[in-house]
Amino acid sequence: MSTEALTSSEYIKHHLQNLTYGKLPDGNWGLAHSAEEAKEMGFWAINLDTLGVSVVLGVVFLFLFRTAAKYANAGIPGGLQNFAEWIVEFIDTSVRGSFSGRNPLVAPLALTIFAWILLMNLMDLLPIDWIPQLAHMAGLPFFKVVPTTDPNTTFGMALSVFFLVVYYSIKMKGIGGFVGELTLQPFGKFGLPANIFLEGVNLIAKPVSLALRLFGNMYAGEMIFILIALMFGGGIGVGLFGGVLQWSWAVFHILIVILQAFIFMTLTIVYLDMAHQEHH
Repeated sequence: MSTEALTSSEYIKHHLQNLTYGKLPDGNWGLAHSAEEAKEMGFWAINLDTLGVSVVLGVVFLFLFRTAAKYANAGIPGGLQNFAEWIVEFIDTSVRGSFSGRNPLVAPLALTIFAWILLMNLMDLLPIDWIPQLAHMAGLPFFKVVPTTDPNTTFGMALSVFFLVVYYSIKMKGIGGFVGELTLQPFGKFGLPANIFLEGVNLIAKPVSLALRLFGNMYAGEMIFILIALMFGGGIGVGLFGGVLQWSWAVFHILIVILQAFIFMTLTIVYLDMAHQEHH
């Protein structure tokens, strides 16, 4: 959106608003045309841009790796094969270093998490107005292109990891062993209330920290891009300075984009390793 048509506050709010579909105040279902309408839609509202971009990037990930596997050869590998092999080797090394159990699901899960989150994070490096402007031309009121700046995405992935952790904790240790860890550690049976509190907080903190760490870092990065973009409406001198800041922040943000995908993947592996151990 043009900063000439919107005030600075309106510009920021517009770029932070998802394309939300839900029940409108008049009782009909449709797209929200303001942040207030989106809030009134409640829990069952759907952020179409988050879902759409996430699915497209998931398909891109599957297509790239399937293509690399399909055309892999033992001779001189191509660029895509080299890249895919490097990613797989990197994930394999990470899993071997952090996971001591035996579970064929962990490495593919780690690969999927890392590649998918990395692709979603990389959307933050696109010019902030390009896709929203195209969406506006198509008649859509809002469009956020970075799924990981939506807490629904980060909490959805974190809760999926959490359910896997609970599932494997029960599978490996049994119901009794899992409940015993929550009630008898670290102070034994005489410290039952304290044990439940400490272990319960520790268990719940895993998905919360996973989700909020990724969301917070990516949301902050997006906000900085939006604030810098406001400078392009302040004249030639301010615009040129904004361009330098935009480029500098994008270069630095590449590190954050990769690091956040790596941290989410690594913590997932560590949490699953803890679920496979008798004690932690």
